[in-house]
Amino acid sequence: MNNSIERIAAVTRNTNETQIRVAINLDGSGQQKLNTGVPFLDHMLDQIARHGLIDLDIEAHGDLHIDAHHTVEDVGITLGQAFAQAIGDKKGIRRYGHAYVPLDEALSRVVVDFSGRPGLSYHIPFTRAMIGNFDVDLAREFFQGFVNHALITLHIDNLKGDNSHHQCETVFKAFGRALRMAVELDPRAAGTIPSTKGCL
Repeated sequence: MNNSIERIAAVTRNTNETQIRVAINLDGSGQQKLNTGVPFLDHMLDQIARHGLIDLDIEAHGDLHIDAHHTVEDVGITLGQAFAQAIGDKKGIRRYGHAYVPLDEALSRVVVDFSGRPGLSYHIPFTRAMIGNFDVDLAREFFQGFVNHALITLHIDNLKGDNSHHQCETVFKAFGRALRMAVELDPRAAGTIPSTKGCL
């Protein structure tokens, strides 16, 4: 991409429950270095990187002796903060992104708007409560944390699916694809804010 401004960010978040470091490049090639201590979360973050063509470097240490809740949620929060920082004033971006992604019997749709207003509409009728050792409720916690701190509107709908792993993976792949579309620079809108308000 012919872009003179590097859209990169590095954010560190330290609490009594988690210590997290996130570095991103919105104009990357999908490279990733992931170590959250939650293997299934690493697998899902890999989908975001590869399908969003976003370079991700995420290191997390959390209170996994309790459960994965704080780690998953706080990774979402920190990644959202990094996105907000990297995207800057949003001049020239497409703003909206959407994707449908299938995986065998599963099909999911994700639509994103870098609106400056946090909002999550989330509908995944998981067929199981656990994917291996991963509590499926934590997927929502990740996206809620991301939405609140990236300041985006996000609609997630799993339209079909019998296998919970497939349901979740299609959502994360579609999320990566939708992000890729939304943050892409539009040469026809160079230097302009994609809003009639003049700011986002």
